[in-house]
Amino acid sequence: MGLALKQPRRRPAGHAETLRVAGTTVDGVAHPLDRTEVRVVRMRSAAPLAAWCARSGVDEAIVGGFFVRGGPHDLCPLGELRTRGMPRRTRPFDAPWGALRACVASAGGEVRIARRPFLPARPRGDLLQAGPLLVDRGRVVAGEDTEGFSAASHQFDSDITAGRYPRAALAIAGGRVLAVACDGRADDEAGLTLTVLAEALVDLGATYAINLDGGGSTSLVSGGELRNVPREQHGVVLAGGRRIPTALAFVPR
Repeated sequence: MGLALKQPRRRPAGHAETLRVAGTTVDGVAHPLDRTEVRVVRMRSAAPLAAWCARSGVDEAIVGGFFVRGGPHDLCPLGELRTRGMPRRTRPFDAPWGALRACVASAGGEVRIARRPFLPARPRGDLLQAGPLLVDRGRVVAGEDTEGFSAASHQFDSDITAGRYPRAALAIAGGRVLAVACDGRADDEAGLTLTVLAEALVDLGATYAINLDGGGSTSLVSGGELRNVPREQHGVVLAGGRRIPTALAFVPR
């Protein structure tokens, strides 16, 4: 992996790096857990992440979970979503997968990444369901389809477990939380498989990691700047990124 640092407009709160992994640019920001609160954000109106950050005064954030595209439920989040312990309106994942799929849970300065059965039934803080789980106790588990993302791919634009795509992920690595986004859909940006992404996160010290929404929704903001290059299915650059309804914000505490 080659390493080169980008310079954001404002100094990031965390440590930002850019890597090349398997022919793909991977941007990552490491935030110290003892000085960072991870907050689940449900936007009042879906917006590109960088635009939402600028409007809300948030310098550090990453795309959240999946959402419905098109139809009467356009831009409605998919999967369980809670803020400050309160459930938010979403479209559930098809049964039985909604009871199994991995989540990010954050409360009282503690951040956990786990499949849904291993988290409290009614968490007191924030919870965002996405998945699949990529790394569990330092072991790559991305290729197992335990959470049915391949078996129930009809609820998404495509089978997210197959092929190389732009991806986003959150990981816990020692005393840090890592926000990671990779490019793709270009001649010089191949994208990553879930397994290669998980392996790269383990190389960065991850003990737990979860896949977030990817493809054209892949967005990572650090120092107030969008660090990755979002692209649509046919490689068309999405200036500023796609509109999304949820995000994870990293707030100093």
